[in-house]
Amino acid sequence: MKSATGGALRHVLTHLLTPLLMCIGMGLAYLGAFADPAPHDLPVAVVGSGPGARDLARTIADKAGDALAVRTVNDRAQAEEQLRHQDIFGAFVPDAKSPELLVASAGSDTTATVVQKVFTPVAARQGTPLKVTDIAPPAQDDPTGQGIFFLLVAVSIGSYASVAVIGGAGAVLPVRIRALLAVATSVAVSVIGVVLAGPVFHLVDHGLGGLWGMAWLYSAGVLLIGTGLHTFLKRWTTLAMMVLFVMLNFTSSGGIFRPELQNGFFASLHGFWNGAAFVEGTRGLAYFNDAGLGRHVGTLALWLIVGLAVTALAWTAETRRRTGTATTASADTEEEMEEAVGV
Repeated sequence: MKSATGGALRHVLTHLLTPLLMCIGMGLAYLGAFADPAPHDLPVAVVGSGPGARDLARTIADKAGDALAVRTVNDRAQAEEQLRHQDIFGAFVPDAKSPELLVASAGSDTTATVVQKVFTPVAARQGTPLKVTDIAPPAQDDPTGQGIFFLLVAVSIGSYASVAVIGGAGAVLPVRIRALLAVATSVAVSVIGVVLAGPVFHLVDHGLGGLWGMAWLYSAGVLLIGTGLHTFLKRWTTLAMMVLFVMLNFTSSGGIFRPELQNGFFASLHGFWNGAAFVEGTRGLAYFNDAGLGRHVGTLALWLIVGLAVTALAWTAETRRRTGTATTASADTEEEMEEAVGV
């Protein structure tokens, strides 16, 4: 009896390792990415081509140090074009009576707020209030512009949580069947995402077909990567998926803080991680006339290719295993499916 109790206790303690590692990982990831946001090389502009504009830009740059990357643009039209392409995140229009700051808060409400804090004292030194003009505001039903980030969360949970079901309950199925289930599930998840973003919460009011395409690419990539990894990692797959598509993914997506406000590690991930591609691609589709959309779709397609490659490796590995005995579902299956989904 004591032996059975001891064995059960060791079994429980062994499996408690996974949630404890999740706790450590989530703390390190979320606090490391979000706890102390500060601008670094945040691109802004001063509008004007004369010596006065250049002197003001130089003064602001000297005071800001590494926090800002200050440039000048010739006129307001050029400033708006660069804002719509997200080459800059604020443009100050000097005027003795009514200085103006141009922002595009749909690209990031938190970044627009930081830019306002930078230029409000500049106008105050002239003794005039600062007029803020938002040339690309977010949707009326998404005033902070962070709804796209939470859409990413919903699509991600639907995707990586399904991996545990396909890999666990479907462990007895051939890889090709599990891969087909993954693709079918990605279609369902992407449709749910579009319905939530469009008719339900009105985050996106046009281009829903393009949004569905990006959501499917994203979801299919996550599901196929997870389905392939399950062959090799078994019950540790959930932890791996949490690391890849929560800890590193949500924190580097730019949905809360853009990379210009994050440390170098998470800022670097933003350039090629699939969550960032989904968020930025959706922003471009919804607010910025498809600016950068092709590059972000390409990134999502590359992640899908990785998923196909991992699944192919899993198929090769499983076909080489001996199949003389009947396959039975292991205890790992139930345990994996019972693991909590954390964000």
